[in-house]
Amino acid sequence: MSTKHKKMLCRILASALIFGIATVLDGTQIIKNEYLYIILLFAAYFTVGWDILWRAVINIFHGKIFDENFLMSIATVGAIFIGEYSEAVFVMIFYQVGELFQSIAVGKSRRSIASLMQLRPDSAVVERSGSTVTVDPSQVNVGEIIVVRPGEKIPLDGVIVQGSSYINTVALTGESMPSDAKEGDDVLSGCINMSALIHVKVTKSFGESTVSKILELVENSTANKAKSENFITRFARVYTPVVVICALLLAVIPPLFLGVADAQVWRSWVYRAMSFLVVSCPCALVISVPMTFFSGIGGMSKRGILVKGSNYIETLSKCDTAVLDKTGTLTTGQIVVTKVYCENGYKTDDIIQLANICESASTHPIAAAIRNYAASADNTRAQTIEELAGYGVHAVVDGTDVYVGNAKLMDKIGVSYKACTDVGSLVYIARANEYMGCIVLSDVIKSDSKRAIDSLKECGIHRIVMLTGDNDAVASNVAAQLGIDEYYSQLLPSDKVTKTETLIQNKTGGSLAFVGDGINDAPVLARADIGIAMGGLGSDAAIEAADVVLMDDNPLKIALAVKSARRIVSIVKQNIIFVLAVKLTILVLVALGAAGMWAAVFADVGVAVLAILNAMRAIRIRQKL
Repeated sequence: MSTKHKKMLCRILASALIFGIATVLDGTQIIKNEYLYIILLFAAYFTVGWDILWRAVINIFHGKIFDENFLMSIATVGAIFIGEYSEAVFVMIFYQVGELFQSIAVGKSRRSIASLMQLRPDSAVVERSGSTVTVDPSQVNVGEIIVVRPGEKIPLDGVIVQGSSYINTVALTGESMPSDAKEGDDVLSGCINMSALIHVKVTKSFGESTVSKILELVENSTANKAKSENFITRFARVYTPVVVICALLLAVIPPLFLGVADAQVWRSWVYRAMSFLVVSCPCALVISVPMTFFSGIGGMSKRGILVKGSNYIETLSKCDTAVLDKTGTLTTGQIVVTKVYCENGYKTDDIIQLANICESASTHPIAAAIRNYAASADNTRAQTIEELAGYGVHAVVDGTDVYVGNAKLMDKIGVSYKACTDVGSLVYIARANEYMGCIVLSDVIKSDSKRAIDSLKECGIHRIVMLTGDNDAVASNVAAQLGIDEYYSQLLPSDKVTKTETLIQNKTGGSLAFVGDGINDAPVLARADIGIAMGGLGSDAAIEAADVVLMDDNPLKIALAVKSARRIVSIVKQNIIFVLAVKLTILVLVALGAAGMWAAVFADVGVAVLAILNAMRAIRIRQKL
């Protein structure tokens, strides 16, 4: 509780104490004079409500007449005018109690967002001129080496050039298990170095770093309002003047017909009108609806799901079609050796070592994958290495001809080989015109991709489509393993946009979400109803074009994002229905004289507190991966 909250609580308690004393002593020998009782009630009223009256006056001069301060002021002043002093004090006390609860709840929601701001690093230790200096992260240039000690935040994105450590990424991804990072591994700003000193070569300026992007996304998320928020804003502008006019008519019209000269009749209908005003205060909706979206965005951010605005939460909640890119989204995006077939008595190590020596000078991704798979290679064994364009590599190793390449190379040199039927990139190897075997390389499916697809189906995504630029055999194999019934292969970036537009035109009612990570996915992310980018390894262009960013590239979080969005929108609808139902019911009862100021207080303060407490549930993202 802040100092402001404590001061407000003291005012409420002081007013309640004065009110209680006046109520207890009313009619006793201690207070014989009725004016002393009224003075105590006025003291209680102004102690708790002076700021409401003052804000109402100030807002009138600024053209903001029909707000909750005006409604509460006119209702309580009207109650005093007709002699209902105790009810005026009671209404003001409980209104301020409700405002205090609201302020505390909003503060808690904002603190959950503000906790993300702690990601922002205060300084960076950079190596310059043979020594280390501490500077602001924005003053570090790309290519410079920064030193990160154990327990410190990594201030800028970069690659480890010296040392190894465990990195805590929970602030970015929501993943509590630290990850192992060694030389050559990328590290992201905002993460915490856990165990050892590391030297990091900066790859992005501070303005382009991951932590800056996150803070920018979160800070700007409230700028894009959902339809529900816009509706409530427009509703309040029309609703409040209407109810003030209705209250005025309620106070004036019936007495003109029921007894224009009867003071008691006027008093009864004015009392109903004042109660009507108390009920009509729209603050429960005006506060709880935006707060639900705000809390939801904060809760999703803590789980590594960044949403750029509450309007995207509404769109995501309606998702019934998911279109996913294959490479980098459902697969790792990295070609690796998945299988080695050996023939004619050769062993796996024989094949890998020879292939590694032959591919040592190549920059092709397949060559790099073979080198990464092999532990080491004695390149001195190769006398010559010759690249055969379109076929592979010919090398002389230990004085013997070795051929590494595709099936066309085997046909060209006249080697009898066993054709491999595995899906992927196939590398055949022959030595001295003798076939040794085949190396299979492919893009590996992420360990969580199958569960991710199953989770999407479980949460009601009835159509899941995979798009890829790979050939049909690869696409068919991945789709079969993941349980995806619909896929399209050999697509150029422009083809993906065209296919997505076709899917959007053919969808039935719901929204279409596209999930991708590469720069070639940016046009589709922008075209889809809702674009979801893999933010951990995804390109900057994809992250910029997307509406939702998954910070750790985990496909399971696609379903989590959809479920969370639906829960947030459900809470918004609950609050709207609950608030309007209670208020309309009490408004009718008040107009008919079946309910008074006490019921009006519940319909205003009580309903507002309940709606806000319900809104705060949005910050808790309970679904587990």
